[in-house]
Amino acid sequence: MLYVTDNISIEEWELSEQFTRSQGPGGQNVNKVETAVELRFEAARSPNLSDPVKRRLQRLAGRRWTSEGALLILAQETRSQARNRELARERLAELIRQALTAPKRRIATRPTLGSQRRRLKAKTVRSGVKAMRGKVDDAE
Repeated sequence: MLYVTDNISIEEWELSEQFTRSQGPGGQNVNKVETAVELRFEAARSPNLSDPVKRRLQRLAGRRWTSEGALLILAQETRSQARNRELARERLAELIRQALTAPKRRIATRPTLGSQRRRLKAKTVRSGVKAMRGKVDDAE
């Protein structure tokens, strides 16, 4: 069982691990031992997470979110399989903790008078530059 917060814990049936050969350091060990961990969390089917948390988790996960609604986390930093398992589980817990906090709603404000004047001045300068690009009269 993976404890995220006091109220949320992830059951073992929601997690599955697959071990592969790591791309990181390890010398000859890299070619022999499968130390990299791919942690798969079935987030869409998880009864412990509410729907808004699942949506925020999907947005935070980005490319790590699969079309089946699973979250994939790959850990291959260390030479130890056990340490990589711990790192993957810590990353998952941290990602879920981030998804638990709802983002603050933006309060709409009016632009300041100074910013309006700066914008209009920049537009005037730019239009002057473009006006000078016209054809030149040879009549003068």
